[in-house]
Amino acid sequence: MILEVAVLNIKKGLSKDFEKSFHEAQKIISSMKGYISHELKKSLEHEDKYILLVSWETIEDHEEGFRKSEAYQEWKKLLHHFYEPFPIVEHYR
Repeated sequence: MILEVAVLNIKKGLSKDFEKSFHEAQKIISSMKGYISHELKKSLEHEDKYILLVSWETIEDHEEGFRKSEAYQEWKKLLHHFYEPFPIVEHYR
């Protein structure tokens, strides 16, 4: 199993809108091959900061399968405009 970790800094004041969009977007990621589970956690110290944890069977399921899919294009449309700066994504064993 691989754990994808992304720290998401949301543009000031857009957290509620982000959460609504994420509610839709999570349906996309959870349908992908190799997806195991995910958690979105909101920071207690910073109003517009979250951490996204996604468990995948393999790193290829995330990097190749998800990111190169048509579904990822919809994910991008729903979420990417909320980020400032764009998140750094890392993978852990």
